[in-house]
Amino acid sequence: MIVNRWSGLGLLLSAMFALWLLLASPDSLLGLDTGHVGMVLLITTAWVSLFAVSRLPRDAVAEAASPGEWNAWIGTVFMAAAVAYLVSNVDAFRAATVWNDPVTGRVVRNLVALLIAWSVLRGVLARRWSEAVTEDERDREIAAKAAGWGRFGLVAFCVGVAGILGLSPQDRLQWASHLVIANLLILGLMLSCLLEYLGTAIYYWRDRH
Repeated sequence: MIVNRWSGLGLLLSAMFALWLLLASPDSLLGLDTGHVGMVLLITTAWVSLFAVSRLPRDAVAEAASPGEWNAWIGTVFMAAAVAYLVSNVDAFRAATVWNDPVTGRVVRNLVALLIAWSVLRGVLARRWSEAVTEDERDREIAAKAAGWGRFGLVAFCVGVAGILGLSPQDRLQWASHLVIANLLILGLMLSCLLEYLGTAIYYWRDRH
């Protein structure tokens, strides 16, 4: 139990340090791209955590949460990290004048790496539960409700952006380059996914309590 407790604390500290590197650290530290290092560390922490969970008896994992809830909580963490990373680098997109700007390219590569890692983790989780019933009527009901969260968030975001672009004086829209608007649309999609994952996790949590 002590080993597990210290291991969990170590993984938590590792994840917090990775998030600091992604969101609050200088762009470069000791000649290294801190965003890339943070992304690699966060992905590694997720893999180690998943490996630790995979070593537990399946009954113990299922008792803690259903497959759908595991997927929802992990998805929430990954999408929250991706959204926070994109928002923290918004100034880079505002300053970019060409589509292949090296700074924005670095941000995009890190985001793509994070989303690919999440896709791979989802596949691993699916194989982990391949012999178990992963979806029933309750899961479908929760998925339908949570999808409403995502749709509402996306619609609200698009209406907000449209309102800002349509109602603001032209001299206050100098920031609204085509690159910024394109990334705003991507941010809206990411927020929609985040809300759907979060809604799913909350519905599962409420159902268990």
